[in-house]
Amino acid sequence: METPLEKIPRIDRLVDAAGGLVARFGRGATVEALRAAARAAREQLLRSGGEAPGIVELIAWAERNLSARRPGPPRPVINAAGVVIHTNLGRAPLSTAALEAMRAAAGYCDLEYDLATGGRGSRGARVDPLVAEAAGAEAGCAVNNAAAALVLVLAALGQGRDVLVSRGELVEIGGSFRLPEIMAASGARLVEVGTTNRTRARDYLCDADVALLLKVHPSNYRITGFTEAPSVAELAEVAARRGVPLVHDVGSGLLGDAGDPWLAGEPSLRGSLQAGADLVLCSGDKLLGGPQAGLLAGRADLVETCRRHPLARALRLDKLRIAALVTTLEAHMAGAERDLPAWRMLRADTGELHARAAVLATRVGGVVVQGETLVGGGSAPGAGVPSPIVRVGCRSPDAVAGRLREQNPPVVARAEDGALLLDLRTVAPADDDLLAKLVTASLSRT
Repeated sequence: METPLEKIPRIDRLVDAAGGLVARFGRGATVEALRAAARAAREQLLRSGGEAPGIVELIAWAERNLSARRPGPPRPVINAAGVVIHTNLGRAPLSTAALEAMRAAAGYCDLEYDLATGGRGSRGARVDPLVAEAAGAEAGCAVNNAAAALVLVLAALGQGRDVLVSRGELVEIGGSFRLPEIMAASGARLVEVGTTNRTRARDYLCDADVALLLKVHPSNYRITGFTEAPSVAELAEVAARRGVPLVHDVGSGLLGDAGDPWLAGEPSLRGSLQAGADLVLCSGDKLLGGPQAGLLAGRADLVETCRRHPLARALRLDKLRIAALVTTLEAHMAGAERDLPAWRMLRADTGELHARAAVLATRVGGVVVQGETLVGGGSAPGAGVPSPIVRVGCRSPDAVAGRLREQNPPVVARAEDGALLLDLRTVAPADDDLLAKLVTASLSRT
């Protein structure tokens, strides 16, 4: 009579039964995972006894581990969480024009080829003039994200010298990256001025070997109460007295001052340059509404110094992001922000949202309540856009939200105050019917 250990299937039998895993992950990886599954089963039996797992259980164990090791490309999700620029969900969704441009550039393309002369061209010639035009600057360039733009500026203009920053602006961005660490990596020396809650323009007149003044917009938090911070114009005067540039990290990618109430106080590239900043930088995948990128614009001599620095090549954009960024900037230049999904969501018609929410509430057994959609992504911190929200009371909203994430496609929603909350501002109207079906299915398993 076989012992439980002897009942563990042989590896060759497991491999023969796991044809689907071999097709997905390759024979070598599948064999390794099945051996690990069989080994774990033996250890479990020796430790606790019991019955040996069968072929189905061992293959399922191997599949879970292979899937964890190789999660595959990002999957599309339905964002019903009410955060427009959701960092964890890929920030700004790209426009149809951007997607078409990326598809066109995916194969061979004239990225660095001059079709007129048959000689070498410049990838920067496609995007740099647009960055400058969009920001109202003398010159511009683009790198792979805003942190890269900051590192490039500090390395090109401040390496080995002092850079003055307010203590209240020593921010930490996503992934635990902190401004002091970024500055250290660039080779510039951080000199903190002022205090956490109050910094004045005269604090920047300290004795130091100053290369530049850096102002960083605290885009993912706000300090309120007994606070004070110098304006860009005030810092521009100090920088001029010291004979050094003023660099402003405006964060969100807002090109010009907008009249939307939820953007009150959010700095823009054009506004900062008009106030006296010499260089401004921002992200491309936030309020700009494009791909991940870092935009740098301002005085032509400073931009050129950055462009010629060795780091510029290491931080440059690839053809796909250039294609998407160019079409995004062109949309802004044409005044066609509604072609960009993030702006279309933020400025969606309230009446249409109420009508959609009423239909969804009827289908899923919820009610429409007044709430707010967050801009998100480190843009307009603390500010929200008034929105109708579908509130679905249920016994275990966290469990329902978890089941929604298991659907195909996954749905990301909020569970708060004993209810499931669904915000249609961040859902494409074409997905309303599918969302209702997925929510209904998830609620039926409660």
